Amino acid sequence: MKISSLTLSAVLMAGLGAHASAKTPLQVEHLAQLNQLSDIVLAPGGNQVVFAQKNGGVQPADSSHDLYIMDLTTNNSIRRLTQSSSREHQVRWSADGSAIYFLADRTGSNQVWRLSLSGGEAMQLTDLPLPVQGFQVSRNGQKLALALQHKPGCGDIACTLKAKAADAARKDTAMVYDQLMVRHWDRWLDGYRNHLFVATLGDKPVTDARNLMPDWNSDIAGINEVAFTPDQQHLVFSAKMPGVDESWHTNFDIFEVSIQGGEKKNLTADNPAWDSHPSFSPDGRFMAYLAMQTPQAESDRRRLVLLDQVTNQRTVLTEDWDRSIYSYQFGSDNRTIYVTTQDVGQVSIYAINTSFGDVRKIYGDGTAGHLNVAGERIVFSNHRLNQPTEMYQIQTDGNRLQQLTNVNGPLLENIAFGDFEQFSFSGWDGNTVYGYLVKPVNFNANQRYPLAYLVHGGPQGSFGNMFHYRWNAQLWAAQGYAVVMVDFHGSTGYGQAFTDSISRDWGGKPLVDLQKGFEYVQSAYPWIDGNRACALGASYGGYMMNWFAGKWPDAFRCLVNHAGLYDMPSFYGSTEELFFPEFDLGGTAWDEDADYHKFNPAAYADNWQTPMLVIHGLKDYRVPYAQGLGAFTNLQRKGIESRLVIFPDENHWIQKPENRVRWYNEVFDWMKRFTAE
Repeated sequence: MKISSLTLSAVLMAGLGAHASAKTPLQVEHLAQLNQLSDIVLAPGGNQVVFAQKNGGVQPADSSHDLYIMDLTTNNSIRRLTQSSSREHQVRWSADGSAIYFLADRTGSNQVWRLSLSGGEAMQLTDLPLPVQGFQVSRNGQKLALALQHKPGCGDIACTLKAKAADAARKDTAMVYDQLMVRHWDRWLDGYRNHLFVATLGDKPVTDARNLMPDWNSDIAGINEVAFTPDQQHLVFSAKMPGVDESWHTNFDIFEVSIQGGEKKNLTADNPAWDSHPSFSPDGRFMAYLAMQTPQAESDRRRLVLLDQVTNQRTVLTEDWDRSIYSYQFGSDNRTIYVTTQDVGQVSIYAINTSFGDVRKIYGDGTAGHLNVAGERIVFSNHRLNQPTEMYQIQTDGNRLQQLTNVNGPLLENIAFGDFEQFSFSGWDGNTVYGYLVKPVNFNANQRYPLAYLVHGGPQGSFGNMFHYRWNAQLWAAQGYAVVMVDFHGSTGYGQAFTDSISRDWGGKPLVDLQKGFEYVQSAYPWIDGNRACALGASYGGYMMNWFAGKWPDAFRCLVNHAGLYDMPSFYGSTEELFFPEFDLGGTAWDEDADYHKFNPAAYADNWQTPMLVIHGLKDYRVPYAQGLGAFTNLQRKGIESRLVIFPDENHWIQKPENRVRWYNEVFDWMKRFTAE
C-alpha cells in the first residue's frame, strides 16, 4: 500500500487508536515524519541530560532543533528549554552543571548562547561579524575556543572581513588555485580556512577574538577535536601541517598552543599517520587521543593512546584489541575509559582499564552513539534495523538498561517492520563472512519473495544493525522484498586484517564473498526467489554494480548504481582526497603496478547486459558525476535498458527530503519492472 504525504498524518494518527486496523508497512514518506534526537549531553553530576529534538513533519527549509532537559532522578521528567525557529545545537554543560551553552542562529548568524537552568532567557555570549562554526568552553567558564572561517595571512577578523568585501566587489567570477585541493566533498574551496580562535567572556557579548593560527593555510580537524588543557592556559587541536601535499596524505597531528597565541608544539610528530580527538582525564593527569599507524590509510585501526602528563609516558591501550575506536570518554574515576566501536555488525560500548588495558563489554545491540558517562551512569543513543534513534541509560557494570525516550513510539505504533536476523557463511578462502537478512513485511513462509541485494560503500564500511535514512532496509522489506546485506572482505567491525583485505583487491575477495553470499541465502532461505533479484549499491557499492555488470553479468535482473565509480584512471584525476585511491589502489594512476586498470569496470564494458538505473548528484566531488554519465553512456550505446537520474543540488548523498522520496520511488519503480513474476 502506497501512502501519499497528504494522507500520512491520518494514517499515523490511526495508529494511536485502540481499535487500529492492520499495521501499515513503512513508506519513504514516514521518514520525514520521524522525530530526530541529537546533541545528547549528560550533566557533570549525571542526574540530568539535555538533548536536541527536531520534530518530524516540518518543511524542509525549517531546520529548527529545540532543546529539552530530562531529570533522571524524577521519573525521567522532561522539560522544554527552548522554542525557536533557529537550530539549537552543539550543547555544552558548564562545569558546575548550572547552565548550558549552545550554538544558535537566532540573530541571523550562528553565535554562542548561554542558558541558566535556574530560569530566565538565554543570553547571547558572542556577537562576532563571522558565524561561529563551533566552540568549546574552558572549565572555569572564562574562555571560549572558537572555530571561525579565516583568510590565511590575515592577522585578525577585521582583515578577513576586508578580504570578503574585496571578493564580493569583484566583477569577474574566476576561481584561481595554486595547489590542491581545489574542492572538497560538495564545494569549491574559496581560500578561507577553519581556524582556531580564543575569546574572553565578560559582561557583554564578545565582538572580537584572537586567531591562534593566523598564517596556517590549513584547517583544524573540527571543534570536537579541540580541548583546553587542565591549566586552561593552552589548547590542543588536531590538524594537518600546511603544505602542498595536503590532499595526498592523512598525517593529522595534535598540536598545543597557548591561548595567547605563538608557537604551536606538535605532540605527535613521531607518528606519520592520523592522530585525532584529544581529551583530558577529569583529574588532568592524562591526555588521551586516537591514533592510526599506517600513513595514507583513512580506515586503519584507531588505537586509544594515553599520554601521562607527569611522566610523559605514552601507552597504546588498545594495541592488543582488534577493534577501531569510534568515540570515547573518561569515567569519573579517571582510570576507566568508555568507548564505542564497530563490532560484528553492531556499534557496541566497552570499558577499558587504563592501568592494565583490560577490555569489558557493556552493551552491544544495535548502533550506539552520543556516549556520555557520569558516576555509575552511561547515557547514549541507540538505533536498530527496526527502530529509529532513541535515548538509553545503563549502569557502568552493564546492568539496568533503560530506554529513556520514546519520541517515535506513537508514530510507529501502527507501522509494520520486517523481522531481521544476522547470518554467516563461508566466504573467500573459507573465511567467515557475516550479513543481515530483513524479511518482507507480513512475511509468509509459504510464499516466494524477490530479493534486494544491497552492497555497502566505503568500501571500508558496513550495512549493520542500524536505522538508515538513505539506505533503509525496511523500505525494501515494505515493498515485499527479502533484503540481504553482506559485510564482505573490507567491511569494518571484524578486525583490522579483514578491513585491510580489500585494499589492492577491490574486484577480488569482495566479489567472491558477494557471489557466495548470494548462493548461501538462496540455499538457507528457500523462500527467497534468486531468479527475481536486483542488486543495489552506492559509491563503492555503485562501483560493484559496474563490476557485476562486467564480471557477473547474468546474476541479476536489474542493477541500481548510485554514485558508482566507472572508470578508475579518470576517477583519480577528478576526485579530491588523493590519499584514498593512492592507498587503496596502490599508487597514482600512472604507476605501472597500481590497480586502476586491473580493477577498472570500464575495461569490461563490452560484457555488460544487465539493465541498470544510474543515479548521481552534480555536487558530488568525491565521485564526480562523469562516472555515472560514463556508465549510462556505455549502457545506452550498447542498447541495454537503462535510466539516468541526476540531482543537480545533491552531493555524494541524497539529503533533501523531497529528493529522497524521488530517489526511493525511482529505485522501487525500476526494480518492480524487472522482479515481477
